[in-house]
Amino acid sequence: MAETLAARAVDARRAGYADEVRRLIDAAYAVMRSTGDIEPRVADVVKAAGLSNQAFYRHFRSKDALLLAVLTDGRQRLLATLTARMARVAPGAPQVAAWIEGVLAQARNADAAANTRPFAVHGARIADRFPEEWLASRDALLAPLRPAVAAAGGDPDRDPEWCHHLAFGTMETALVRRTVPGRADVDRLVAFTLRGIGHG
Repeated sequence: MAETLAARAVDARRAGYADEVRRLIDAAYAVMRSTGDIEPRVADVVKAAGLSNQAFYRHFRSKDALLLAVLTDGRQRLLATLTARMARVAPGAPQVAAWIEGVLAQARNADAAANTRPFAVHGARIADRFPEEWLASRDALLAPLRPAVAAAGGDPDRDPEWCHHLAFGTMETALVRRTVPGRADVDRLVAFTLRGIGHG
């Protein structure tokens, strides 16, 4: 009985902490969207979350650590979107195209652009502060692309890296410049990338 009660107490505390983290991440999104500030103050995030500074620093060592959590959350959502897009088309080139189109949708959709722009601006700093976490989240995005590239006749070890650079570079440039890639821009990038894979 004692062990059961202790386990319940631990589970309740764990659930409470998970809720606090979720609220802080959602608050960071909300503050960045409402203010247009690409580097929100901790005080504003804490206020929007309805929590205390103590709760914030219980989970995050710094504002950069919070931004990393927001970035990771965003990339997990993007990965789910990319995987779903790719599942709707045939293997090979169509899946590569779906992956690229899904990445560029981050700049074509207003809500997604508002959430993603801070990381287009501050991504290098976050990558420098948290290199292992940054690479892990990037590699997760490349995972579904590798078999698609192989099926398209490309090199699954090297070509996905170039696909990533082209797609994310185009998306992040559009976010920094506050421009929206048109359908023709997306189609041209897809064609350019597929030609590179075909000649790889």
